Parts: sequence; C-alpha cells; structure tokens
Amino acid sequence: MTLLLAAIGTAGAAPAFEDSIAQRTMACTACHGAQGRAGPDGYYPRLAGKPAGYLYNQLLNFRDGRRHYALMTHLVDPLSDAYLMEIARYFSALELPYAAPAAAAVPPAVLQRGQALVMQGDAARRLPACVSCHGQAMTGVAPHVPGLLGLPRDYLNAQLGAWRTGQRRAHTPDCMAHIVAQMSDEDINAATHWLAVQPVPANGKPAAALPPPPAGQIVPACGSAAAIPGTRP
Repeated sequence: MTLLLAAIGTAGAAPAFEDSIAQRTMACTACHGAQGRAGPDGYYPRLAGKPAGYLYNQLLNFRDGRRHYALMTHLVDPLSDAYLMEIARYFSALELPYAAPAAAAVPPAVLQRGQALVMQGDAARRLPACVSCHGQAMTGVAPHVPGLLGLPRDYLNAQLGAWRTGQRRAHTPDCMAHIVAQMSDEDINAATHWLAVQPVPANGKPAAALPPPPAGQIVPACGSAAAIPGTRP
C-alpha cells in the first residue's frame, strides 16, 4: 500500500517549474509547433530560425494593430518591448531541420511562371523579384526580412491576401502592400505554388546582407527593414 501511494503521488506531481525562455514560450509553441517548427495545419508559420528583427516587428504589429488575429493580440498585448525582443531572439537562434516540401500539384507552366516572378520579377510592370528583398536563396536577410521557403502554400496565400485587403500592414512605406497590389490572382497562384515546393537549402540561415537589385529594377522602400541599394525613396 505504501508503494502504491508513493507511485500515485509521483505520477500526480506537477512538472518542475523552470524559469526559462523555453518554458515561457510554450504558449507560442502550442500553436506554432514544438520549438516553433510550424503548426500542423499550414496557418501557423515556423518561428525557428527566422530573423530576430522580423519576429520582433511581427509581435509589435500584432500588439499595435497592424496585423489582426485576436489570439495573438491578447497574448502579446501585456508584454513589454524588451520581452518581445527576448522571445524573438530565442526563436531566431533555434537551428532545426525543415520538413520536406509538398509535391507540385499544378502544370509545369504554372511553376515556370512562379519561378520567373520570384527570381526575376516583371520589370515591364515594375514588379520586383522576390529575391530582391528576401535574398537570392530566399532564406531571408538579417535582421528584418523573412525567408520564403519552408512555408505552406496556404500560409503564403493567406498573407498575400491579407496585404491585398489591408488586414496585414507594416510600417510606412509598406513595400509588400505596394507589391501585392500589382500582382494578379494568377501571379500570386504561380508564385506561391512554386515557392511551396522548393526545399530549404542545407544552410537555411538568413543572409547577412543584400546585393543591389537586378539591373533595371527599382525595389520599393520598406519601412520595416533597412534600406538596400537601389530602393525607391
């Protein structure tokens, strides 16, 4: 009987409290997946390894009303800027493998169009290449620009749609709102299909800096990131 009671007491004991950032961010990983690897439904993006400045800006955007999702707003509303930066730096420092990309489910012509938009843009329509800001390897640029690889197509579509409708905004000038306004539904469909089937390179870390944009392209200035050569004032 004594052994039985001891076993019951051990099984029912509360887990030890660790005053660590890993334990304090369990409220984040409940949706964004273990260690911030990404949620299983395609709508909660990966946090691990994203540039710290980008993660910090998004936490501020949810808190300050530039992005709209009630659960996130309630979660971050009482938190200080310093604590939000601590959370951002914690997830940014995690180096975890990415899941394999999904298989393509569209004709090759759609993927070819998507690749052209991402890698080259469309100068005739003043539509810059995605790599002009997100890095040639599309893994992001430290400290403020996120990568585009390793994200589900549903998430990519949702975010581009949110910029188009004004549900997602950034600091002025809002470069993504400007770019998405110039994209057709067919452009978005092609770009997100191609991005979603690309594997993340072995060294998937954000680039340290961006090169100048391709010849003939003017990249809109972005209020949430440092200016790069060739940006529009």
